[in-house]
Amino acid sequence: MLLRVVLACLVAFFLLGYQAINAFAQETVDEDEVLRVNTELLLFPIRIRDKKGQPVAGLTENDLTLKDQDKVTTGIFFQAGTDRVALLFALDQSGSLREIISQQRDAALSLFSRFSDRSSIAVLRFADTSSLATPFTRDVEAAQAGFRFSAGRDQRTAIFDAAAKSVAAFDSLPRVRSERRIVILISDGLDNQSRTSADSAINTAIKERVSFYVIHLPLFEPRDGRLAVRRPSKGFRELAEKTGGKYFLVGNEKSPLEPRSNDLTKIFQAIEDDLKSQYLLGFYIAESARDNRKHVFSLSLKPEGVEYSVGPFGFSRSHKFMFNQPPK
Repeated sequence: MLLRVVLACLVAFFLLGYQAINAFAQETVDEDEVLRVNTELLLFPIRIRDKKGQPVAGLTENDLTLKDQDKVTTGIFFQAGTDRVALLFALDQSGSLREIISQQRDAALSLFSRFSDRSSIAVLRFADTSSLATPFTRDVEAAQAGFRFSAGRDQRTAIFDAAAKSVAAFDSLPRVRSERRIVILISDGLDNQSRTSADSAINTAIKERVSFYVIHLPLFEPRDGRLAVRRPSKGFRELAEKTGGKYFLVGNEKSPLEPRSNDLTKIFQAIEDDLKSQYLLGFYIAESARDNRKHVFSLSLKPEGVEYSVGPFGFSRSHKFMFNQPPK
């Protein structure tokens, strides 16, 4: 039953992201990342864990079992960890967040420095509108200026417009198979200005293979006679959970009554650990499979007690995938 549910979910996820992934497979990329000629590559970031919920390192293609009766695939691409990233910080400059975010500059840039020198970084700032303060660069010092800005006063906030613009910023980069495209969005979670819907921003991110890690610096409000975290706009948390990233809430209901600590070092470390514990799973698709018929294949993990998740879907030892495309 679980596999049937996962299959139904993956069908929707796959059909949404297929066009961008297919185009990606046909592009020329860096010399060490050249894809096979006349093939299509479907790529999925996956998380693998053991029975205790801990990441599992060191797996190879020999630890995978592929069942493909229709001969849909011609090969598997499987790469451990994340060495090369394109990392964009989307910073909410409305209200009182300026000082908090500015204090986190060194911790944020330290996260970037722990990836390979082939990685790149950018900074986008937003309130009612968005601006790319630092275009993608490999120069950490150039990115520092993006964390210095004046706080916006009495401004409205367009989080989902900023999310869409963040995804569009990656268009300036060449397509590289093993590169992960990551947005770390830091905000209080209240959107009162966006023209872009949350669903549209999420779907575009999935299509373009961009994962959001959302850091929520909450506001508080009285509720039932006590202070409570003010609920973020609908879709704010899902922006992380549905694009393959993670959501982090800083503080809780007790935070306004305590000396406030906004040190995000542990969160940045958690993001690094999560990225480096992931694998990149890909399937090379045979041209003969483009026959306008539904083809189903599955991939399982051999080691006992180990399971994996695909995108926003749950963990299982085996997942099914579907391919259904007409001839070119």
